[in-house]
Amino acid sequence: MSEQQASGQPAATASMGGARVAFLGLGVMGYPMAGHLARAGHQVTVYNRTVAKAQAWAAEHGGRAAATPREAAQGADFVFACVGNDDDLRSVVLGADGALAGMREGAVFVDHTTASAEVARELYTAARTLGLHFVDAPVSGGQAGAVNGVLTVMCGGDAAPFEAMKPVALAYSRAVTRVGQAGAGQLAKMVNQVCIAGLLQGLSEALAFGQRAGLDVKQVLEVISKGAAQSWQMENRGATMADGKFDFGFAVDWMRKDLGLVLEEARRNGARLPVTALVDQFYADVQAEGGGRWDTSSLITRLK
Repeated sequence: MSEQQASGQPAATASMGGARVAFLGLGVMGYPMAGHLARAGHQVTVYNRTVAKAQAWAAEHGGRAAATPREAAQGADFVFACVGNDDDLRSVVLGADGALAGMREGAVFVDHTTASAEVARELYTAARTLGLHFVDAPVSGGQAGAVNGVLTVMCGGDAAPFEAMKPVALAYSRAVTRVGQAGAGQLAKMVNQVCIAGLLQGLSEALAFGQRAGLDVKQVLEVISKGAAQSWQMENRGATMADGKFDFGFAVDWMRKDLGLVLEEARRNGARLPVTALVDQFYADVQAEGGGRWDTSSLITRLK
């Protein structure tokens, strides 16, 4: 065990200049996030289950595409991942071809997947057993935030690897904050999703009420957005909700996955979430209407 490992310090820090990084998962979030890392001067190797997508990214950004997560992680200072769920995450982290098998001593794995706090703690323990570091770091800001490099990142894990990864993650973020130990980042993301679900249901009811009352709801939104009712959802989704446009943004299918994690955690810790559980069922109604890929603001369609 090295002196750095014994003291809990990651073997590399971003202050050394352009870091060697890997990025696993090139979906609507991961593809632009990895691009920001390349533009920031880091040496980026990517992995994606669909090989052609990884090759396209490499051709566009000048990085390298790897055949397995293990290959992508070899020699990297930081390994970032943004995949679909707990099982997807385990598949790129664990096993003979997983990233942990290829990472060098003291390297840091940063998980941007919205997953369970349970899997974050599991993988943190697996990493530490191998002399590696794991930071759970789910993001908020959606596809637009990823493309524009202005995501908000909520992190759980040890302080030293968090401080090492923070300057690198700022390539695609406007805020990277440690909120506690392993799993805390995922729990903070759950808080975020509870807030969004409640806000969107309230905004949906308000707009539907205003339309029924014969108001010019866009004018009303302009007025009330200057006061206490203001929110990001109102500013960015109010007008499109009024126009019935939902073919963009954060999909209902993804929100239901996230709210499933929230409700499972609530059953575990005893939190009472009656409104969240109700809105989750409202989203199930939207899915039944064929709106699984509509933006989460499509809750208003239930009220038309």
